[in-house]
Amino acid sequence: MPFKANAERRHHIPTQRHRATNSAAYDAALRQRGSLTVWFTEAAIAAWKAEPRATRGGQRRYSELAIATALTLRAVFRLALRQTEGLIGSIIALLGLDLAVPDHTTLSRRAETLAVVGPRPSSGAVHLLVDSTGLKLCGSGEWLLEKHGTKTRRSWRKLHIAVDADTGQIAAAALTTSDVDDASQVGALLDQVDGPVASFTADGAYDQDGVYGQVAARYPEASVIVPPRCSAVPSETAQTAPTMRDRHLQIIAERGRMAWQKASGYNWRALVEADISRFKRVIGDGLRSRTDQRRATEIALAVGAMNRMLELGRPDYVRLP
Repeated sequence: MPFKANAERRHHIPTQRHRATNSAAYDAALRQRGSLTVWFTEAAIAAWKAEPRATRGGQRRYSELAIATALTLRAVFRLALRQTEGLIGSIIALLGLDLAVPDHTTLSRRAETLAVVGPRPSSGAVHLLVDSTGLKLCGSGEWLLEKHGTKTRRSWRKLHIAVDADTGQIAAAALTTSDVDDASQVGALLDQVDGPVASFTADGAYDQDGVYGQVAARYPEASVIVPPRCSAVPSETAQTAPTMRDRHLQIIAERGRMAWQKASGYNWRALVEADISRFKRVIGDGLRSRTDQRRATEIALAVGAMNRMLELGRPDYVRLP
């Protein structure tokens, strides 16, 4: 049977059209993302040299902020370590600063133990949108695999993120191996969130008692918006003391799954998928570091860079009729 048989007589859902109301401001914000002065800040220049060490051991030449600035430039512009060293050297030379340039071996070594500042806390209760995606590790490119094949299995890591639905910023992130269950990282993500959480929204992979328990233990008043699987049944106390999941099942039984998605606000989960797509377009779909700790540092700096880009400006859309 041909694909989309009787396509002319099928019901078509028109594509939604939107228009940005702040085109000029958003266009300026997009240009700022490529400005070196956004990433190589005055604060980094002032604190470039490391503070004198009071304990035993060698004296570091570069501060944590200097290393974080260099590695952030590497993530934003997708550079290798030696190219990052060259970029930092050219910036310092153009600015006429009397600062030392960290070499590529220093950047690689310091990335192993770099303490990265987490995302800024939100001013109010956060509506979290949670999802995960895969990131490729360094290895043979797509063309080489297609041309010659490979004898080893390609490896990848799983990135778990929690996005603030109101601001679009990444509130928490965790990097694990590919065999780790999505629901097992809920506690690690919630521990990174500073401030109250109003709701927790995720897809059907998070339909587990442990997820409801992790959220309730930290934020008893938070709503858990997770679609129950098709074979789900109400709990034994559904008639006397219904749980949040029981109420989801009741609405689905009475009004249907599509109506439940609209009533519960589950459709907002599409924003976290948009954030994942933006992350892979801007930062890339692979990891450049070679060890797990350096990969975690790479992800933490990339998350900070993505949030910084949103702080520069984001579009305000209105839906067209």
